[in-house]
Amino acid sequence: MSSPMPERAWTAPSRPPRRTSRPSAPGARTPRCLQKVLVDYYGSPTPLAQLASLNNPEARTLVVNPYDKSALKAIEQAIRDMPNLGVNPTNDGTIVRVTMPELTEDRRKEYVKIVRGKGEDAKVQVRNLRRKAKDDLDALKSDVGEDELVRAEKELDVVTRAHVDAIDEALKRKEA
Repeated sequence: MSSPMPERAWTAPSRPPRRTSRPSAPGARTPRCLQKVLVDYYGSPTPLAQLASLNNPEARTLVVNPYDKSALKAIEQAIRDMPNLGVNPTNDGTIVRVTMPELTEDRRKEYVKIVRGKGEDAKVQVRNLRRKAKDDLDALKSDVGEDELVRAEKELDVVTRAHVDAIDEALKRKEA
């Protein structure tokens, strides 16, 4: 007998978690590395992108041009205090220049550690999604047959493994 269960009782993620790091030219810095900087602007933490335009005139230089010139000191301080950036911004009264240091072997190793941490976080997210989907399947146990439940769990494992493998592959590309 066929079960009244619809073709798909649960939905698996259709793609791996979104990428948080993008490929770039070796040694080139992009304004994206400043996107997580929060500036204390009139007492509230505000993303830097909302306070200034970010430009990349040279490979190792980023220029921050604030819309409100009174925020220059706060922007400069927020960039200086940003962890894992390792830069010392300079303020010329109208713009803030951020000269990125040369990428040394030690700094490369540090970046690899950061990327591995982000990869591990992504794997944890995939495992949490798998756990939630498994709980949803267990909740359907009384409504569906044992065969369909086993088939769905196997499909869930295949999808989970594919996403974890995609994360591992992305890590290998970044470490190379």
